[in-house]
Amino acid sequence: MDLKSVSFLMTEKNDSTIPISEKVANLPLSPGVYMYKDKAGSILYVGKAKKLRNRVRSYFQDSRPVDSRIKAMVSKIDDLEVIVTDSEAEALILENNLIKQNQPRYNIMYRDDKSYPYICITKEAKPRIYPTRTIVKDGSKYYGPYDSVVTMRRMLDTIRQAFDFCTCAVSPRNVDKNRGVPKWHSCFEDYLGKCSADWDNERYEIGIRKVERMINGQTDALLRELKEEMEIASQALAFEEAAKLRDSHQAVERYSQKMKIVADKKVDRDVFAVSIDQDLKEACGVLFKIREGKMIGKFHRFIKNIEGLAIGDLMQSFVEDYYTGQYTAAIPDEVYLSHAMTDEEPLLEYLYQERAKKVPIHVPQIGEKAQLIKMATSNARLHLNERLLEKEKAERDRIPHAVKELKEHLKLHRLPRRIECFDNSNLQGTDPVASMVSFVDAKPRKSEYKRFNIKTVEGPDDFASMREILMRRYSAVMKDGLQIPDLIVVDGGKGQLSAAVEALKEIGFYGECEIIGLAKRLEEVFLPNRSEAVMIPKKSSALKLLQQARDEAHRFAITFHRNKRAKRTLVTELTDIEGVGEKKAQQLLKEFGSVKKIKEADIEKLKNVVGKKLSEKIYNFFR
Repeated sequence: MDLKSVSFLMTEKNDSTIPISEKVANLPLSPGVYMYKDKAGSILYVGKAKKLRNRVRSYFQDSRPVDSRIKAMVSKIDDLEVIVTDSEAEALILENNLIKQNQPRYNIMYRDDKSYPYICITKEAKPRIYPTRTIVKDGSKYYGPYDSVVTMRRMLDTIRQAFDFCTCAVSPRNVDKNRGVPKWHSCFEDYLGKCSADWDNERYEIGIRKVERMINGQTDALLRELKEEMEIASQALAFEEAAKLRDSHQAVERYSQKMKIVADKKVDRDVFAVSIDQDLKEACGVLFKIREGKMIGKFHRFIKNIEGLAIGDLMQSFVEDYYTGQYTAAIPDEVYLSHAMTDEEPLLEYLYQERAKKVPIHVPQIGEKAQLIKMATSNARLHLNERLLEKEKAERDRIPHAVKELKEHLKLHRLPRRIECFDNSNLQGTDPVASMVSFVDAKPRKSEYKRFNIKTVEGPDDFASMREILMRRYSAVMKDGLQIPDLIVVDGGKGQLSAAVEALKEIGFYGECEIIGLAKRLEEVFLPNRSEAVMIPKKSSALKLLQQARDEAHRFAITFHRNKRAKRTLVTELTDIEGVGEKKAQQLLKEFGSVKKIKEADIEKLKNVVGKKLSEKIYNFFR
């Protein structure tokens, strides 16, 4: 891509006072890249378009169906910047570079758990060949990425055996610039006096061309060429040279025979497949590189930020990122996909520019190509399954011992990672309240605590109070789609538990999670449909977790009850004043903070809150 051909739309770019709608109306009908920014100037999203004005305007039209992810993004857009390009292909490359550079929150991103290995051929008079996981933009060529180090090392071994090239992985600062070899004999081949750095330039250049052809999978033509050179050397009685060429031919042949034949035709193909896992909320893209009918390599990447995106969007992102990425991606004769891309025109234009001929893109349904797609898709699903297992194992490793122990002691169906515990509090039936505390992985999550005023129960009836709060809580959980706990704990024995079970059955929630009662006297645990209590060992971390949850619920309920009773007492004292009702009393308490400060306030301060007439009554009441 010639960056000189990219023109920047500078007008209004940095003027945030101009409304977005006005900026959009003035955009050109040209290809280019658009960037949405938030109030802080951070880039939210980078996209490309064939016609900038039409594409950008579509985000702000009410008629356009959008998912919650795009809605959230649009609500945060505060500014817009665009870059006009000469073609869709240029827009494609520029978009890819900007996404990698800025990592926008709402773009499809790739979750690489590792740095993939590459084979680097440096840009020097005598290029070095070595393995690396770091890409430096210095003009060097990077071949890969390889899915495994074993595959990459097999290629490097073949390069050494077939062409006698040094493939030592050394830092550039340790390379002798004159010879292109590591200093201080750190290269083993140089120590033996066989290092390729001592070759003349012509031999070196011919060797590098052969290495590149082999890395790109062009082994058939390479084998024919080596055989012809061997025969010429033999006829010229250069038997030592002929022997070296024979060894080279055998090394390349051995490598070629290890490659799996996947096509009858000796054709170059790239096969892409994408699979989605809804539990992981991730996708996996797999590429099979087929050269001369043989699979020379495969590659996979995990894709995140997939919410609300069609599989065609994911396929497009995966394929475009591969061909416009930082590595050297040889363009094949054919490209096959498991799913059609949302918009393949920019990629077709880019591939045409790179190869100077059209590269067909197909989604095969039957035959040999469909079988390749099926195999690639199976590989993508396998990687997702492995990732899910890794995630589940990591989660199990993080689960506290108390949670696992509690499941075992109570024979629960699932790990009680989320526990919700309830308690009531009242004083001789007055000011009845209740509390709910939430524990996640044995730790209190205070942001999810709840307080309840008992509304339908008269007098000190703990069973009826427990029924009310459980019905209110889990009716709201079902209505609002809130997270269901793994275990409900009620403070009390059989009676409290029976009331709780009845409440859950009445609203149709019973069975969604398990429920127990914890009696205080002997720390007995009661389960539904079981007459005998379960006694958890006193020193068990599982019992300590239940006690901690119960005690926290009790503390939270008592604190709420005391505050409510104290507020009621204060309000009652103020409502004894003629003309002061409950609302006015609350207003005074909010303004002054306490009854004592109301008593001490002068008439002017009172007048500012309740007016002249009522302020005089309050002032005189306390004198």
